[in-house]
Amino acid sequence: MSSKKNIFVIIGSASKNSANEKIIDLFINQTNDYFSFNVFKELKTLPHFDPELSAEKPPQAIIEFRNNIEKADGIVICSPEYIFSIPSGLKNAIEWCVSTTVFTEKATGLITASASGEKAHEELQLIMKTMMAKFTNETTLLIQGAKGKITEQGQLNDDKTKAEFSNFIEAFRALIVKK
Repeated sequence: MSSKKNIFVIIGSASKNSANEKIIDLFINQTNDYFSFNVFKELKTLPHFDPELSAEKPPQAIIEFRNNIEKADGIVICSPEYIFSIPSGLKNAIEWCVSTTVFTEKATGLITASASGEKAHEELQLIMKTMMAKFTNETTLLIQGAKGKITEQGQLNDDKTKAEFSNFIEAFRALIVKK
């Protein structure tokens, strides 16, 4: 039996107990037979991006963040949409990685869970494509009306979303296996 693949999860929401966090909890519960997880939900603790420090003297928190990405077999990003965009904390974290190759060919799953989410989902895909992350249409998932589709207990209550979530999980597993 092969060992579990290591997945680094980045939660883009700055809110505690967000729909994004609940979706990741559900993802972990449904895939913990295959993956081990390191969940990062502290984007607001990272320093503001400074291009003068990025390549030569990155802060320790950034070195650790990059190392987590580099060591992972795969990445999952789950983010809301804030004003038709990804949250500034998530963009900041990714900007710290621009001068590196940590995302290059890294198997990646992208989930946008928000009220609408269309623009943020497009933006996140464009950014991660630019970062050369490896993902497919099937390893991206847009959950519109997220707060109404996940219960307080963290269960999906919408059949279409359940099916899309299951398809996302299977596609992500397949992408990790190809790695």
